[in-house]
Amino acid sequence: MNTGATADTMNLTPQVDARESVKNWLAGQQEAMLALLEKLVNIDSFSRDEAGIGEVADTIALYLQDEGITAHIETVPGYGPVLRARVGQGQGAPVFLTGHMDTVFPKGTVAQRPFSTDGLRAYGPGVADMKSGLVLNVFVLIAMARYGAAFGPVELLMTCDEEIGSPATRETIMQTVKGARAVFNAEPARANGNVVTSRKGNFLVEFGVKGVAAHSGINFAKGASAIDALARKIIALHALTNDPVRGITSNVGVIAGGIVPNMVAPFATAGLDVRYGPSENTEQLRERIRSIIEETSTPGTQGYISDIRQTTPMRETPAFLLQLYQDCAQELGFSVEGEFTGGAADSGLTSLVGVPTLCATGPVGGGAHTEQEYCEIATIVPRTQAVALATLALLQPDTAASAA
Repeated sequence: MNTGATADTMNLTPQVDARESVKNWLAGQQEAMLALLEKLVNIDSFSRDEAGIGEVADTIALYLQDEGITAHIETVPGYGPVLRARVGQGQGAPVFLTGHMDTVFPKGTVAQRPFSTDGLRAYGPGVADMKSGLVLNVFVLIAMARYGAAFGPVELLMTCDEEIGSPATRETIMQTVKGARAVFNAEPARANGNVVTSRKGNFLVEFGVKGVAAHSGINFAKGASAIDALARKIIALHALTNDPVRGITSNVGVIAGGIVPNMVAPFATAGLDVRYGPSENTEQLRERIRSIIEETSTPGTQGYISDIRQTTPMRETPAFLLQLYQDCAQELGFSVEGEFTGGAADSGLTSLVGVPTLCATGPVGGGAHTEQEYCEIATIVPRTQAVALATLALLQPDTAASAA
């Protein structure tokens, strides 16, 4: 990869020169950004696909290496790698660019529908959530290495398990970003162009039911159907939904069970996603979920929880950080508002440890987790410029002082 500029910017000390250089350099990078996006989208990287996520990490690391930036890859057994990189002088608090390399699409999806464009939108598995965000972060880091390194440290953190609730990396995320100036999390900007200033939290629950096998014709009464019990539990779990916009939503999205149609099912399993707002009593909600799953919904059966993971809600973005991003957007010719969303993300973890966090700073996209997922091509460069300019501003002493 050669993005067409030399690392001659350590001599650029006035911030105004750096800002103009960042804007101008990034303005010419759309072709390079789309080329990297195509490479990343055309790699299957389903959660827990260590090889696929590893290939994404290696591709990004090599890209950064061509720019003289060293990326460090740490293996998380059973999940995949975590990628880190750092540019900038000084030991001051860094600005973090965060994202995840895993997607919700199983291995083989790329073969069925690889990266494509229609001139306005890019398509493919994970193109918005969040491989375009990864590309954005990579180019922000490169821009800072070229034109902003003299102002302070900027760090890149890409993880491998966000789509399954970050069970292996949540502590790493929180410990790594603690004390940072700010975090820009490159989830896709909303379809209306907005960034995200607060999010729901969620529980991801894997559970099952043990039943009693029996011949469904000869010994039906001796059996206890795990599938029957599971169906009743699903109805009860879905009844937890009380407010799809700002309250609780409950969705059993995966089920399996039984052996053959003429056998009373001896087992059944399911995957549950429960979203909740910032004001929810999570202990009470957790207990209600446990109670529904473990209660005897069909005589002779037993429900159990095999795993439960929690993502905390994203706390409200501090006003100064949203305003800073909005000012940068205005400078670039677009307007943006902050909004609440029902989606959970690692921004909940970074805000939990007290770091000012702005989420959905990636390019505009929609249809996440579906075959219709897309990224608006025209937003890739300006959204990258906005994050880069906001990052540069955060590294200035006066901005840091006002934020404190």
